[in-house]
Amino acid sequence: MIKKSVFICLLTACSISTIHCVAQSCKLIGKNVSVFYPRNYDSSAHQPSFALLKEPAVTGEVPSGWELRPNFYLKGRKSYATLPIAKGTSLYGTGENTGPLLRNGTVVTLWNTDNCEYEKDEGKRLYHSHPWVLGVNADGTAFGIIADNTWKQQIELTDSIRFISDGPAFRVIVIKRDSPQEVLRTLTNLIGRISMPPLWSLGYQQCRFSYVPDTRIKSVADTFRIKQLPCDVIWMDIDYMDHFKIFTFDKNKIPDPKGVNTYLHQKGFKSVWMIDPGVKAEKGYFVYDSGSVGKHWVLNNDGKEYNGSVWPGKCAFPDFTRPETRNWWGGLYKDFMATGIDGVWNDMNEPSVFDGPDGTMPEDNLHRGGEGVPSGSHLRYHNVYGMLMVKASKEGILKANPEKRPFILSRSGFLGSHRYGATWTGDNVSTVNHMKMSVPMSLNLGLSGQAFNGPDLGGFSRSVTPELFGQWIAFGAFYPFMRGHASNNANNKEPWAFGPEIEQVSRTALNRRYRLLPYFYTLFHEASQNGMPVMRPVFFADVKDTTLRKEDQAFLLGSDLLVIPKWAVKPALPKGIWRTISFTGEDSRTDKYQPDVKLRGGAIIPMGKVIQNTTEYKLDSLTLVVSLDKHGMAKGSLYEDAGDGFQYQKGEYLLSSFSAIQKGASVALVVKPVSGKLHPVARNYRVIVVTDKGTFASGWTRGSNVTVSLSAKYRIN
Repeated sequence: MIKKSVFICLLTACSISTIHCVAQSCKLIGKNVSVFYPRNYDSSAHQPSFALLKEPAVTGEVPSGWELRPNFYLKGRKSYATLPIAKGTSLYGTGENTGPLLRNGTVVTLWNTDNCEYEKDEGKRLYHSHPWVLGVNADGTAFGIIADNTWKQQIELTDSIRFISDGPAFRVIVIKRDSPQEVLRTLTNLIGRISMPPLWSLGYQQCRFSYVPDTRIKSVADTFRIKQLPCDVIWMDIDYMDHFKIFTFDKNKIPDPKGVNTYLHQKGFKSVWMIDPGVKAEKGYFVYDSGSVGKHWVLNNDGKEYNGSVWPGKCAFPDFTRPETRNWWGGLYKDFMATGIDGVWNDMNEPSVFDGPDGTMPEDNLHRGGEGVPSGSHLRYHNVYGMLMVKASKEGILKANPEKRPFILSRSGFLGSHRYGATWTGDNVSTVNHMKMSVPMSLNLGLSGQAFNGPDLGGFSRSVTPELFGQWIAFGAFYPFMRGHASNNANNKEPWAFGPEIEQVSRTALNRRYRLLPYFYTLFHEASQNGMPVMRPVFFADVKDTTLRKEDQAFLLGSDLLVIPKWAVKPALPKGIWRTISFTGEDSRTDKYQPDVKLRGGAIIPMGKVIQNTTEYKLDSLTLVVSLDKHGMAKGSLYEDAGDGFQYQKGEYLLSSFSAIQKGASVALVVKPVSGKLHPVARNYRVIVVTDKGTFASGWTRGSNVTVSLSAKYRIN
C-alpha cells in the first residue's frame, strides 16, 4: 500500500495528459529501480501485487535526469501507459508468444487462452500473461518495464512501449542497468526466482494423451529400458481418471495406481499425473461435495455457483483467490500423492471453459478474495487464475511430501508464476514452423523470469514425420524442460516409433542430454541464485554486437555452450573462440540431425557418464571439457547436492571451481571447493582439451590436479 501522504500527492501531482510524473508520484525502490503512479491510481484495484514478492519499499527520489518516464492517460474505457524508446533499441520478453525473438513491431494480448495449435488471434494471445518488456539499447545497456497489472491488457511495441488495460489505471516499474543480464537479476529480485527442481525433472520425459490402460504404461517404460533409451518420467493425461473427474482413477484402466507407480519406480522412472481445475458438478462426488460445503466455487455475477463445460461435462471451478479454497485444494493432494505419484501437471487452468465466452469464464464472474486480496471480477483475476492454482497445488504437495521437492508443470501462468512451477508452450503442432518457433518462444519465457520451460518435442497436435521428429529431438535435448508428447489423434511419438534410424538419432540426443546433466544442474542452481535463464539468446554472448539481436535459430545453453540446430540457415553467431565438441563420439559436422554444440573459449564444462535415468546419476567420475581462451586459460564450475529434498538450503551442497592454464605443451587443471558444507570427495577426472589443432585427453586421474599433454599420443580426432 502507498503511504497516505504519498497517495495524496499522487492524486495531485500528475494531470491525465501529463507526460512526466513529478514530486512524489514517482519513487526509487532500489538502485536504478523506480515506480511510477498515475494520478488516478487506486491501490485497491491492483494490490497486493501478484507479480512482486512483496510491496516495494521507497528508498529515495527519482533523479531529475531519469529518462524512462511513462505517460499515463485514459482513452475511452481503457487505461494507457506509454514509454518512448530510442532508435536502435531492441525489445524482448512479453512472456510466451509466437513470432520472432525480437519483439519490435509486435502486439501481444495478455488474456490467458486455451489456444490449441495457436490458431486463435493468430497466436497473439496464448496461455501466459507477462506484462514485462526487456529493452536493450544500441550500446548494450538495458532496461526493463513491468506493468503491475493483472487485468486484461495489450502490449504494443511500435515506436514506443505501450500497455493498454481494460482495468483501472496501474503503476509501472522501470529498471535501468548496464546490461540485460543485470536487468534480469534485478527483475528476479523483485518477482522471485525458481526453486531448485528435483534432479529427475531435468531428464527426458515421455507423455501422450493418453497412456492407458496400465499395461500400456508399463509397456512404454519397459521399451525405454530394453532399447537403452534414457528416460526419467512417464506422464499420465486425463484418460486415467474416472469419467475425467479429478483426483480419481478409472478402475478399469488403472485398477491399482499405487502398483503402477511402484512398477515405474522399480524401473527407475518417476510419474507425473494431470489435475485440471474443473470439478464435475455431481452430487456424491467427494471433490464437488466438499467444495460445495466449503463454498469454494467461483460465482456468477448474481452470486450463484458458476458452472461451465469442460472434459467431465458441467463443472464448478475453485476460487483460488480465497485462502480457504487454496488450503482445501492443497489438502486434496494428500491421498493422491500417497499412491506414489512424483509430480503433478496442472492443465486447462487459463481457465479453459468449452462453452464459456471466448473459451473461458464470463468477465463479470465474481472472485471473493481474502487475507488482503480484494473481491473482484474475473476480468481482474483471470490472468492469475492458473498461477494461484499452481501455488495452491505446490503448498498441498509440500504438506503431503515435506521431504521432497515438488515438481509441477502448469500450462497457464503470470509474471512470477515460475516461483511455483515449470511450464511448457502448450498445444503446438507437428510442423517445421512450430519446431523453429519453439526456440524464440522458450527464449522469451526465459527472458521473462520463467527459466524452466520448453515445448512438446515432435509437436503435440497432428502426426509427425520421422524427419521432423529426428530434427526436433536432436536439438530439443538442450531445452531446460525436455518432454515428448502427442495428442490422442496423432501417430505414436516415442523415439522408437519411426524406425531404426530415428531411434538411433534419439538415442544419441538423449545420451548427449544425460552426459550434460551436471552442467544443466549447475545452470539451474545459477538460475535459482541470480535469475539467469538456462537457455539464453545468442546476443547474451556480446550485448554490444547488434548483428546478434535478431538471432533466434541458434541459442546459448548457459554462457558456455552454443547450440546450432541443423535446420538453422545462416545463423548469426558470436565472435571469438567457439570450438565444436563431442559428447558420445558423435561428429556433428557430418551428422544429419545432431546440432553443432560449441564450447566457448575460456570455459570448462563438467560431463557425467551415459546413464539410463537419474537414479544412476553419480559424480564419482567426471569428464571436464576444456576450451582455452587466447591467453591459454579456462574456468568453470560444478554444483552438486542430494538431487532432492531441502538439505541444500541448510548448506548441504558443494560448489566447486575448475581452472586450467596452458604451460608449454601441457594443460594443468585444478579443482577447488568454493562453498557448501559437503566435503569434497576424491573422484576420478578425465580432462579433454579441445583446441584448434585437435582434441586431447588425459587418462583417468584420481584427485584434484590433472595434467593433459597436448601431444599426438592423446589426440582423439
